[in-house]
Amino acid sequence: MTVRECYEKMGADYDDVMTRLRTDERVAKFLARVIGDPSFAMLDDAVAQKNAEEAFRAAHTIKGICGNLSLSQMGKSASALTESLRGKTEFPEEALALYAQVKADFNMSAECIAQIPSPQV
Repeated sequence: MTVRECYEKMGADYDDVMTRLRTDERVAKFLARVIGDPSFAMLDDAVAQKNAEEAFRAAHTIKGICGNLSLSQMGKSASALTESLRGKTEFPEEALALYAQVKADFNMSAECIAQIPSPQV
């Protein structure tokens, strides 16, 4: 799968990321880091513990990662989750459905990213 094909399948903005990173190899390098980023595991743990503050931090970090890499669909779901948790000390029940969407977007993105050939470093 090419980087462009991956972006299309993820609902991401390939043209936008190319204005910043300029080459498929560079984009692939940063995409590979998304899969192993600890923010996703932190979000899983925080949601399992219903810790609104930690979930907010993790979702906000994911939102930033998505913005930097123009991962539009996942960024949109991470943004919605971030806003539902902003300023909360108690975990809101509606955040569970938003978390489920972030998780689904992440899993689909991880599948696509795994199909991109590893960049030559």
